[in-house]
Amino acid sequence: MTKLYARITFAVVLLAAVNARGISQTTIPDVLLNGTIQEQMTYLNEKTRIYQDYRAIREDMFQLIRKNSVDSMAKVQGQVLMLAGMNRNLVSRIDSLTASLTGTQAQLDEAVSTKNSIKIIGLNVNKVTYNSLMWIIVGSLLALLSIGFLVFRRNIYVTGNTKKELDELRTEFEAYRQKARLDREKMSMDHFNEIRKLRGG
Repeated sequence: MTKLYARITFAVVLLAAVNARGISQTTIPDVLLNGTIQEQMTYLNEKTRIYQDYRAIREDMFQLIRKNSVDSMAKVQGQVLMLAGMNRNLVSRIDSLTASLTGTQAQLDEAVSTKNSIKIIGLNVNKVTYNSLMWIIVGSLLALLSIGFLVFRRNIYVTGNTKKELDELRTEFEAYRQKARLDREKMSMDHFNEIRKLRGG
């Protein structure tokens, strides 16, 4: 009779715990809906319990963080593609500026080899004035080329960092997914063993 009473008491307590847990799972914390991935991971780290080196995470929270992580990775991949497109445009622009600079340099060399008086739009212009004008154009083109090169280098750096962060995020997510899978399997096994004990007892 005592064993039967103990079993009934255990079953009632277990059902109450399951019901309480089911009720509490209906609400999702605001940080998991609106926070960054880092904030969500911090929340899980602080709010979930560890039992025998395993962390218990609610399925709805895990699925939400999984979705948020995938969305973040897709966004980062979109940014990487956009930066790659910008890099291509900058390379094309640098090539165009280089070609333009080469043409300007050729014109300058030709101007140096001409007489002191150069005819431009029907007007005779002093050679020094003409050379000064050419050097201003060349200087402007070199400045544009330098700016384009600096922007190109910066974009390469940003792209490299973005790819590195994406790889780190993928690695962290894969580790988290494996850990969550192992946690779920452990919980299922513990639950199965408890049921076997209850049936066997």
